[in-house]
Amino acid sequence: MNNFYSLYREQCLRSIRMSYGRRDNFGPKPVEMGKEYDVQITEISRKGDGIARIQGFVIFVKDGKVGQNAKIRVTQIGPRFATAEVVNGAAATTTDNPTS
Repeated sequence: MNNFYSLYREQCLRSIRMSYGRRDNFGPKPVEMGKEYDVQITEISRKGDGIARIQGFVIFVKDGKVGQNAKIRVTQIGPRFATAEVVNGAAATTTDNPTS
């Protein structure tokens, strides 16, 4: 019985260590470093960057404006978000300002 308790306790401690000490990469990302994507900027961050999402994955876009449709290039990928810049020469359009 004492051996059972010891194994059970060790399993519980291992489970706690795994859940709190985790340093995983949160799974595969829907973007790749250096690749270009067409996105729509839907929000602005506290730092003033645009926020876009690809398959729910957050991308902070330097100098992005809300409503802007832009081609972006991913410059950095982290565990929870990526950063990107608008590709020069891309025709950036906004959906909130009709041109008529």
